[in-house]
Amino acid sequence: MRKYQLPGLLAKFVNQKVYEQWLHRKAVAHVRRDRNRGNKTATYEKYKIAIHKAVCDSDGKDAYTNEELNWLLLSKYDNEKSKKGGRNYKKQFALLPSVDHVGNGTGPADFKICAWRTNGAKNDLSYEEFLDLCEKVVVSANRCG
Repeated sequence: MRKYQLPGLLAKFVNQKVYEQWLHRKAVAHVRRDRNRGNKTATYEKYKIAIHKAVCDSDGKDAYTNEELNWLLLSKYDNEKSKKGGRNYKKQFALLPSVDHVGNGTGPADFKICAWRTNGAKNDLSYEEFLDLCEKVVVSANRCG
């Protein structure tokens, strides 16, 4: 058995090679970012383990909205098409699985899997700050609607 065995829930969407490539790219990107933030303990191996665990724990869903993620979109985003298509192209990737830091990236590797759209909205907010923002949006919408 492989170290980062394709989780069963993803088998109908991607193959082992695509999953391992995605996992590697995500670990590299997050390690690079976190080392730039001063995290000297960030290693590719620790991050791969943590991201793989987050995928397995996700049950294929966004950790914050519980929406089904579109795992068929893994490794399909094309920067050139994005430049040409703009927001219409990007909208197609709203449910693309992405990796979100649980903390600020300066501590131990800890991640959740969520939709690209959710991760973009959450950005660098803590979970509590994100909930507060969501609550404000809902309250405002109820007042206006």
